[in-house]
Amino acid sequence: MYYSCTNKSTIITTNHRMPPPVLATQITKFLFNLKLHSLPPNAIETLFPFADEATKQACRAFYGKYYSDNRPRYCIIGINPGRFGGGVTGIPFTDPIRLQQECGIGNTWQKKQELSSVFVYEVIKAFGGPKAFYSKFYITSVSPLGFTKDGKNLNYYDDKELIQTIRPFAVDCLQQQLNWGLHRTTAFCFGDGKNFKFLSQLNKEHGFFEQIIPLSHPRFIMQYKLKQKELYIEKYLEAFSTVTI
Repeated sequence: MYYSCTNKSTIITTNHRMPPPVLATQITKFLFNLKLHSLPPNAIETLFPFADEATKQACRAFYGKYYSDNRPRYCIIGINPGRFGGGVTGIPFTDPIRLQQECGIGNTWQKKQELSSVFVYEVIKAFGGPKAFYSKFYITSVSPLGFTKDGKNLNYYDDKELIQTIRPFAVDCLQQQLNWGLHRTTAFCFGDGKNFKFLSQLNKEHGFFEQIIPLSHPRFIMQYKLKQKELYIEKYLEAFSTVTI
């Protein structure tokens, strides 16, 4: 844009560029417009909580509280949302209880807990609380949309047709999110088995990250390793310290 100055007819040239939208705006726009490239196999239903205005309001409040800046974050990548956590609130690994009690965002949803959310927020508390944690990390999933079959949660990799259906969707979603300026040196994967294997394949093909560090899945820990929970929290913190110290 050009501005003329009356003093000796000097012409001053400036290049005004609009600053990029804050992460909160980019995240909510991305979430509210999620759409699978093709329909999932028969008998499998897709969780799309963003059709609910209450979910949109919760997401705006959450991301507005913790992501109203453009600082890069490290990605933590889960499997896909569950029907008691992100499948309700729209926020990964955040059930209505944690959203209200830990994040201070009130809601009227039934206060059902999600085991994964319980563990994740214990890690967040040990890290220093939501403000400290979310200033460094951004949680997403291989498939940001969840799935159910016969009324139960379904992991994308547990159905041969579904895993192929979500592949282009997963690639597109990761590319979109990385375009916000997220760190590409290191990412973390919730799930050191099938989720890590699939994500590693995508990463080998598309070069999203220099390295991906696998972590035992929060639900696995809560369901099968509860007595060693504190040990796993320490393992999480140790892994996160490799990029935050």
